[in-house]
Amino acid sequence: MPFNGSESRAIDPNKASEWTKSFREKHPGEIIAHFFGRDILTDILNQEGCQGIRFYYGTDGGVPQLIAVGADSDENDQLGENRIVADEACGCPDRCSQPNILNS
Repeated sequence: MPFNGSESRAIDPNKASEWTKSFREKHPGEIIAHFFGRDILTDILNQEGCQGIRFYYGTDGGVPQLIAVGADSDENDQLGENRIVADEACGCPDRCSQPNILNS
């Protein structure tokens, strides 16, 4: 089924809390989140034909990374000349929110 931009949904914060707690318990001391600034996300979303953003997991020298790329209505990543692939998100730790139900 083609992407139309309405995929995904909001979930209950308590469910999100359960999921992030489970991850933290299985990966103590590891990166638990990444932050991308508004500008790069807007740049990706503003690409012609972009219906949303796909996030890939990766590692750089053993450090977890999150890579963001636009996806079109055919469910394909938007790669190639003049397309944006984002990285260098701020990891948590070290750049974390105040303690809350998603990170503590």
